[in-house]
Amino acid sequence: MAATVDGRPVVEQRGLYYDELAEGVVYRHRPGRTVGEADNTLFTTLTMNMQALHLDEAWSATQPFGQRLVNSLFTLSTLVGLSVAQLTQGTTVANLGFGAVRFPAPVFVGDTLYAETVVRSRRLSSSRSDTGVVEFEHTARNQDGVVVAIATRSALMLLRPTGTPGSASAERDGARSDVG
Repeated sequence: MAATVDGRPVVEQRGLYYDELAEGVVYRHRPGRTVGEADNTLFTTLTMNMQALHLDEAWSATQPFGQRLVNSLFTLSTLVGLSVAQLTQGTTVANLGFGAVRFPAPVFVGDTLYAETVVRSRRLSSSRSDTGVVEFEHTARNQDGVVVAIATRSALMLLRPTGTPGSASAERDGARSDVG
């Protein structure tokens, strides 16, 4: 039964269940996120990465990019974070790991990051009947459309609960993968 408040139906924001994720679809995540001075400094110092390229503006001005670089792990975290509301909020069990991660262009304070995700593959879990394994490829672009980060990630995703419209009971009862 659907939740109600004062007799009105309630729609709770959530990500997509395994059954709702389609291979090859591009999921664009909006809004973007503008990187501020405090973001870079706080993330860098909280993670004990004392690299001068992230903290020392005067010294960084003498380096090849001529200014401080945003911490690449902040960029990776933001890239994945931008996807959560649309894809995995309340529908993921766990991250299973990251594959290839690349940073083809730098991110600077003041850049705005936009993200998109493609589902590269998916399969039912052989060890958990209510889940599937999904491989995501996340891409971050700056405000000029330049790709600044690409990462692959595998996650254990919930199947739509049995008995709800569109649930994958037939798929769940069919052939299963031998891994997972």
